[in-house]
Amino acid sequence: MILEMHNSRIKTIKQDHPGFHIVDGFMTTPRAGFEIGNHCPGQYKQVIAECINNGWLKPVAYMHEREVLISGLAG
Repeated sequence: MILEMHNSRIKTIKQDHPGFHIVDGFMTTPRAGFEIGNHCPGQYKQVIAECINNGWLKPVAYMHEREVLISGLAG
């Protein structure tokens, strides 16, 4: 029995990828980020902030390869 490998059409977009930010002419914003809830204890917020600042925790976005292609064509 031969198993065929599935090639996913979902692409991981990291912060340094040119398509990570969305630009509409007036505003530029990242496609992904972090949201820390209001009830998160302060000491946890500090740990999360330290992880982000040191590059240990990074936002990534996931897009279908069609979206990546279309957003690249749109400029």
